[in-house]
Amino acid sequence: MGMDSIDLFGAEAAARAASAVVPVLVPLPVAGPYSYVVPEGMHVEPGSVVQVPVGPRQVIGVVWDQDGESAVDPKKLRPVTLAFDCPPLTAEMRRFVDWVASYTLSPPGLVARMAVRAPAALDPEPMVEALRFLGGAPARMTPARARVLDLAGEADVAWTRSGLAHAAGVSSSVVDGLSAQGLFERVFLPPPPVVAPPDPAYAAPRLAPLQQEAADALVSAVREDGFSASLIDGVTGSGKTEVYFEAIAETLRRGRQVLILLPEIALTASFLERFHDRFGARPGEWHSDLPPRMREKVWRGVVTGEVRVVAGARSALFLPFDRLGLIVVDEEHDPAYKQEDRVFYNARDMAVVRGRIAKIPVVLVSATPSVESRVNGEQGRYRPIHLPTRFADAALPELGLVDMRRHPPARGGFLSPVLIRQIGAAVGRGEQALLFLNRRGYAPLTLCRVCGHRFQCPDCSSWLVEHRFRGQIQCHHCGHAEKTPDHCPECGTFDHLAACGPGVERIAEEVESHFPDARTIVLSSDLMGVKRLRLELEAIAKGEADIVIGTQLVAKGHNFPNMTLVGIVDADLGLASGDPRAAERTFQLLSQVTGRAGRTGLKSLGLLQTYQPQHPVMQAIVSGDRETFYEREIAERERALLPPFGRLASVIVSADSRGEAEGHGRGLRQAAPAVAGISVLGPAEAPLALIRGRHRFRLLVHGRRGSDMQGFLRTMIGKGPKPRGSVQVQVDIDPQSFL
Repeated sequence: MGMDSIDLFGAEAAARAASAVVPVLVPLPVAGPYSYVVPEGMHVEPGSVVQVPVGPRQVIGVVWDQDGESAVDPKKLRPVTLAFDCPPLTAEMRRFVDWVASYTLSPPGLVARMAVRAPAALDPEPMVEALRFLGGAPARMTPARARVLDLAGEADVAWTRSGLAHAAGVSSSVVDGLSAQGLFERVFLPPPPVVAPPDPAYAAPRLAPLQQEAADALVSAVREDGFSASLIDGVTGSGKTEVYFEAIAETLRRGRQVLILLPEIALTASFLERFHDRFGARPGEWHSDLPPRMREKVWRGVVTGEVRVVAGARSALFLPFDRLGLIVVDEEHDPAYKQEDRVFYNARDMAVVRGRIAKIPVVLVSATPSVESRVNGEQGRYRPIHLPTRFADAALPELGLVDMRRHPPARGGFLSPVLIRQIGAAVGRGEQALLFLNRRGYAPLTLCRVCGHRFQCPDCSSWLVEHRFRGQIQCHHCGHAEKTPDHCPECGTFDHLAACGPGVERIAEEVESHFPDARTIVLSSDLMGVKRLRLELEAIAKGEADIVIGTQLVAKGHNFPNMTLVGIVDADLGLASGDPRAAERTFQLLSQVTGRAGRTGLKSLGLLQTYQPQHPVMQAIVSGDRETFYEREIAERERALLPPFGRLASVIVSADSRGEAEGHGRGLRQAAPAVAGISVLGPAEAPLALIRGRHRFRLLVHGRRGSDMQGFLRTMIGKGPKPRGSVQVQVDIDPQSFL
């Protein structure tokens, strides 16, 4: 090695020693940030998005807040590779990430990763090359050239090459020929906005007195310029969306940004249209079905403040807004707000936390609020806003129970004669009927009539669901699928396989046998992509279907003007689970579904097929006495110290072998500290004991409301056995699923 090389390495080491050391959160399941040295000439600050080496890889990380001076020798640290040219995450956003990580017991780097999920957006979009007309005429004029010059010379504006050619109705080569003769100059324009800015004064609505009173309360909360949480509790069709649109309008007037959370991608199409009608422009979208390039543009627009409103799924909560001024959580009761992968969190609850940290108002919206939100409203933590009647005094549907013990379906069928008659009457009047069954596919179980063999997933403890439209039997947990068999693999008998129970495909088959001339649509997430689903929903809203058969996709937020009959095929389905929220979930779902009927004032009917007509949930729905239902449900939760009067946490231990999973679970139980007011149940084999080939055991931790659940779990996991081999441990604070 020559002398020059030695001097060069010495200079690098000296420069590194003089540089700053910064903590960087990296997207890995580690307890905290790693330390890196900042090269000379590079500027970073807390919140800066950077690229750093981790082992042989380069990853994207975020410079974090530093507690005191680093004790690490800079000479032993690797340097930051690159600082991206984008605004840093705000102090509010960093505090929110730390809070979520601490509350959910998740690695902070994995939480921060959700805020920087669009790497290509970290650098500014390149300028757009365009052409500006300089004047003059070509050596030879043609009709095509004349059309181009007429357009280009109308005003001192710049055109993109393809845009000018398209507008003039010519090929790009015509434009190229004129450019070659020096008639245009090249200019560079900023990239076009992702979405047009919404105008709060575009189409101010006429609100009914109760709606106006509710809107005024929300506008007042926005003007208070501080944290508040409001709960809009309004029956289906009461105009809840129009009410919170006025809070959005006020936030926009004040120069702030708005986040609207929606539980399902399928809801966004009709919502975007309603938003456009009110504000003259669509909001930015954020969900998993968005193309990567558009996600990058929306992320960049959010962080720079160009995108003023975002409507998105739960992950939109972690977008790094520049000046967030309002959060709306629509259908706040919906279980889809709970994420159960990597970082377990409930977007509804975390939205309230983000609002508190940012000192901005949060609006929760539902026709059937969660018990937790109802209690928060009653105890003064949320401001309750009631909308008890439908807009324009449209009548709620008349509801009735069909006792399946007295009016059983025909042999091999699942629809009561009572419901079939009402479907025929609705279709005969030129109106629409909706049949709801929260089961995808044709049948939830296939068995052999000869030997009793049941078709089960080889990797999960669940039955394979027949999907007759696709000719497959499929597992809904791991995705395993195989061709629908024509014989029993156990005894070899042909033509003796029986489909047990109904799915939406089987109900469609039964409907078509009764009404062969009716236009029938089946709506289910496994039958179509998001684009086709949106087209089908638009077709239904336009009256292009007579009978709609659907899963829970049809329950939320849709407005079908001609829908006058809703039939619940199996109203008891949700009550057959061990979930402590089973009654609440069933009440919410069935109330939402029946609320699809009669939204435009037509006389409507909702029928619930049930074998338990005396069940409190059924009685609450058909009587319209939801207050009694909530009172009963809240009292039962309080007696059992269940949320919101107590706290729950779930610890799921999984491994390749049953013995490993159970043994590790027992070790955690033994390491649990003795703390008054907190108890541990289990380990017990999970109801879904096998998923994707992994055996699962669960521990349920129950504590009083004020108990330090996170501290208890940290101690238990810290003192317990360390996961070895294939063992994995997942912690779910405030679990929604008990499978």
